[in-house]
Amino acid sequence: MSLLLRTTPPRATIHRAVHAARRKGSWWADNNTLPGHRGGTGCSYPAAPGTQARGVSNTTSLGSSAGLINAPDDAPRHAQSNGTPRNGNSSSRASKLSPQPRQLTTTSAISRPNNTRSLSTATTTSPKMYTTSFAFFEALWDAGVTHCFVNLGSDHPSIIEAMVKGAREKKGQFPRIITCPNEMVAMSMADGYARLTNKPQAVIVHVDVGTQGLGAAMHNSSSGRAPVLVFAGLSPFTLEGELRGSRTEYIHWIQDVPDQKQIVAQYCRYAAELKTGTNVKQMVNRALQFARSAPQGPVYLCGAREVMEMDIEPYEIRQEMWKPVELGGLPMSAARDVAAALAGAEAPLVITGYAGRNHAVPGALVELAETVKGLRVLDTGGSDMCFPADHPAWLGLRFGNEEAIRNADVILVVDCDVPWIQTQCKPRADAKVFHVDVDPLKQMMPVFYIDAVARYRADTLTVLEQVTGLLKADEGLKAQLAGDEERDARRTALEVAHKRKLELIAARCEPLDDGAFGTGHLCARLRELCPDDTLWAIEAVTNTVFVHDALQPTMPGSWINCGGGGLGWSGGGALGIKLATEYEAQLAGGGAKGKFVVQIVGDGTFLFSVPGSVYWIARRYDIPVLTIVLNNKGWNAPRRSLELVHPDGLGSKATNEEINISFAPVLPDYGGIAKAAAGGDVFIAKVDKAADLDEVLRRGIEAVQSGQSAVLDCKVAMNC
Repeated sequence: MSLLLRTTPPRATIHRAVHAARRKGSWWADNNTLPGHRGGTGCSYPAAPGTQARGVSNTTSLGSSAGLINAPDDAPRHAQSNGTPRNGNSSSRASKLSPQPRQLTTTSAISRPNNTRSLSTATTTSPKMYTTSFAFFEALWDAGVTHCFVNLGSDHPSIIEAMVKGAREKKGQFPRIITCPNEMVAMSMADGYARLTNKPQAVIVHVDVGTQGLGAAMHNSSSGRAPVLVFAGLSPFTLEGELRGSRTEYIHWIQDVPDQKQIVAQYCRYAAELKTGTNVKQMVNRALQFARSAPQGPVYLCGAREVMEMDIEPYEIRQEMWKPVELGGLPMSAARDVAAALAGAEAPLVITGYAGRNHAVPGALVELAETVKGLRVLDTGGSDMCFPADHPAWLGLRFGNEEAIRNADVILVVDCDVPWIQTQCKPRADAKVFHVDVDPLKQMMPVFYIDAVARYRADTLTVLEQVTGLLKADEGLKAQLAGDEERDARRTALEVAHKRKLELIAARCEPLDDGAFGTGHLCARLRELCPDDTLWAIEAVTNTVFVHDALQPTMPGSWINCGGGGLGWSGGGALGIKLATEYEAQLAGGGAKGKFVVQIVGDGTFLFSVPGSVYWIARRYDIPVLTIVLNNKGWNAPRRSLELVHPDGLGSKATNEEINISFAPVLPDYGGIAKAAAGGDVFIAKVDKAADLDEVLRRGIEAVQSGQSAVLDCKVAMNC
């Protein structure tokens, strides 16, 4: 029989021994053995933390040759006890495996069934305690996680102890803790931070209910490919004080569910339970490997209180052994096929959606567009700044419906989820399509396909460099690309079309005749008045195209849109982006400051973002952001969806009030909500006339630059 089997008596045997000991008025003490189990083979169990309710030591063994349980020298006697504490007969083997006993402190007794004695439920924590929880935070920091966005609960006593210990003992080498009164906001902050920096951050939530509270933010992180590690506790799995961390509160029964990780597993790249503290650092790094390996995304770990309370020996792992999996480029023959197709194309087109997450990709796309005269670049995702608006090849952001898709003869799709919407627009029948993506099969989508002659799972930047390199080096391809009248004419036509496009956008951005203004005019003025290196956190829904046309982003990383369809991302997302710029500036040194961050959000989406939590956090941690609320009196996306399916139906002729998407007549005070949450310390203003707009924007910008958040309620006209 193995050592494990020989030294692990059945639970029923343990319970009989414990109850027998109680009846005889003795303690469950350290390093004794059950009847029939001599000292060297005693069954060792960590005692309850805070409860330590069945003994004194952190590691407790059961029984003695007489079937009694004795207390070690340093254990105080129970109130009913009347003698000197007995000595435990510890074996050398048990003492090597077990931490030294800790002293119990007296707290209110817990009633026990069958007239059993009430035992203490608290311990004096050793300042040298090294638990699973503390090792967990060390692992995060060593892996590059600098911030934890937390919403704490009854599953986190050891997490809290570790936080305090880290703040006191490891300043500058411990993640910064940001308290978030709502899980959606916590996850969105981590998402925004990771989206800008490509550095994973952590979120800590409370058991199953906190996991459910992540809600749409988990969807956004998954669809948006944001590397975020989520940790949640589990209800304790022991009831009678067997281990430190055993159940101590009513809610521990109510929040005990069959498989907590399944709540979010379908959105995660990896989901697992921590079952021991001895490999917690390996488990954290395994999770982060998944989060950081393409396609990136959220990961989820959970652990019960008993596991997180475990005392373990301090240890380190070799961080260089835990790098993410990297994708490579194309086989040389495949790269040549793509290059040859582009070189011979009459109307070549690149479609992308999130390739700009890698800030080197926009420059690589520009180089390709300069090499292939007449190449156009279309963004059909709006997730990141993928191609600069000041280049003649820029077609802007259009969600899967654009004339260039219909007339292109060669299409290179790179890192894009929805290159076109088949019911509205599709390539011509003879178009040759190549699909290069970190996830070309879209494994999280049950239904996805596009007609492509070839598809490759590869790193987009590497592929672009391969293809451009071939086009510049191969003599045959160079000859095809050499200047002739036809190719020069294509380039000239592209420049003319780009100039005309910008003129049309400028015309649409003019104020209306009645003095009102639309989203286009508002964003054109923001672009003019905000700092040149402003970062834009966008969640404008039906107004997104107008925002993008007017802002015309050109700087890599400057445009970050919600990666999914879970409305409410931008509140926390903008805070995470701002926090990231501040921290990265500190790392750079030299007095550098974080960048100016603007959140542009629809009025309905503003309410989804849990502004009561967002603006409390902004004030509590001094994270000033300018929020622009696009106030069009309700949600208009449902009407657009309705009219695409029932263009002549009853709803198409009904008012917004009739189809239940209007906020009228009770319009929320968006600035007032933010101001209340921040204890009054937010600049707020409303504007509905173009003549007043610049002054309101300037005042909001100045407030944020001085360190105060600002919320501007801007009444915008529809469809412009």
